[in-house]
Amino acid sequence: MSAADELTAKIHATIPLSAAMQFSIDHLDQDDIRVSAPLPPNINIHGTGFAGSLYSIAVLTGWALCMHIIDESGIDAELVVARAEIAYRAPVKSVIECRCSASLAQREVFLREFHERGKGRIMLDIAVGDLPQASLHATFVALARN
Repeated sequence: MSAADELTAKIHATIPLSAAMQFSIDHLDQDDIRVSAPLPPNINIHGTGFAGSLYSIAVLTGWALCMHIIDESGIDAELVVARAEIAYRAPVKSVIECRCSASLAQREVFLREFHERGKGRIMLDIAVGDLPQASLHATFVALARN
């Protein structure tokens, strides 16, 4: 089983809404992630992507990339979303696709802060769709488990 499949399964088991939305990680490495979810379980009354689903899938995209960074570095941390803001630009009319990247510098600062203070912070931009139809700016915080 790939790291993407393992992380998808972990997210479905711990965040049941992700399974209902049919959230799936399509690509995952230390630098970036791409996810998707079919439109039908995430549809609104207009036949386009429900804003709450777009927000949730975008947050899960950033959360999954951060969790992958944490897992790969071998640290024991809880991961939370400290802040997230989304801008909707156009309707999503087909498969919901999100993508996010974290540069080497971002990852290094995130992990260094965690090791020095027991708390690491990373800000990520998550694109929804290829226009993008929406974009989410979020801050994720890793907290050392005691």
